[in-house]
Amino acid sequence: MITRRFALVCLSAVALSAANGPWKWADLEAPPQTFEAPHQDEPGVKAIWFAGVPYKGKPTRVFAYYGTPAASGKQKFPAMVLIHGGGGTAFAEWVRMWNARGYAAIAMDTTGAVPAKAVDAKTTWNPQRTRNEFSGPAGWGDFANVDLAPEDQWSYHAVAAAIRAHSLIRSFPEVDPNRIGVTGISWGGYLTSIVSGLDPRFRFAAPVYGCGFLGEDSAWLKDFEKLGAARAERWLSLWDPSQYIGASRIPMLWVNGTNDFAYPPPSWRKSYRLAKGPRTLALRVRMPHGHPQGAKPEEIFAFADSILRNGPRLARIGKQGFDNGAIWVKFAATRPIAKAELAFTRDTGKWQDRKWETVPAELKGTKATATVPADAKAYFLNLFDAEGRVVSGELHDR
Repeated sequence: MITRRFALVCLSAVALSAANGPWKWADLEAPPQTFEAPHQDEPGVKAIWFAGVPYKGKPTRVFAYYGTPAASGKQKFPAMVLIHGGGGTAFAEWVRMWNARGYAAIAMDTTGAVPAKAVDAKTTWNPQRTRNEFSGPAGWGDFANVDLAPEDQWSYHAVAAAIRAHSLIRSFPEVDPNRIGVTGISWGGYLTSIVSGLDPRFRFAAPVYGCGFLGEDSAWLKDFEKLGAARAERWLSLWDPSQYIGASRIPMLWVNGTNDFAYPPPSWRKSYRLAKGPRTLALRVRMPHGHPQGAKPEEIFAFADSILRNGPRLARIGKQGFDNGAIWVKFAATRPIAKAELAFTRDTGKWQDRKWETVPAELKGTKATATVPADAKAYFLNLFDAEGRVVSGELHDR
């Protein structure tokens, strides 16, 4: 019953989605003060500190990596803000990935930590972390501190760090401030979902795994149970992304897996339906959950290129429906669609435990069609281009 109560809280939050929450825009939109970070540079990437928002009345600093592609004349680069998830930190490798694609990029730590220097490829995505003397809240979720003032809780500081990183990177002379996107993984996807509704300066947002409606069905239901109904309602009303996604007007690419343990597809679906801007879905069967897996989907790079560099778009799904036992989608594609498939599960119960099957769908012109097994409990269509980039139709369940 308590889960149902949390569901009602999240649903009632939709009406407040245009609010700015506890953040003050004047504190976030100006480029923050920066500080040197001696001996923390990584190959090809510069380490910096920038001022965070105060924590319990004391100043804080945020550690970040910043990098650009090799200079080419006087052109200004498009740019990305990169938000890590739980267990992560500022990833130099992530910055280099975007630099290699022609983008400037900044990746900040959202928990008041500093990553250890990478020794080898194994530590690149799993570095040790140490707290710094100017740290704010440790994160993630910070459920135990829900009774503190909002400005002393982790979500407040993490969102502020992401928006201040945006204000900083757009101030750099080599960056085009009108061509900047944001992506985040897991808790970083959660933060990206919030930021998408707060910072209209971004040209697009691509949350990976992370979404809203955490009180309905997420990995943190036991945390909400421990808080009790009143304190859980306070956390959700302040920090659930469903409070803010509804104010988003920018294009969004939503990336997730069918069996994600943290952010199950039904909550993900409710989240993407809240956003007011154009949406593209990329739902992969059994996509693993992790930082390297969430950073590398080619759909994210293609989506960025299409918006920030006038590159070819991912397939765009238009009308879709279900007739006489068959699901269908109509689409437009600048990159030819090489195949389509129906993904479905016959199982009920926890989404992370369900077995998913795939069968080919019929491609005829700009329409894909597949017959859905009568006992399928959930199903959707995927379109793949020749390079394996996926675009998904709506997730349906019975």
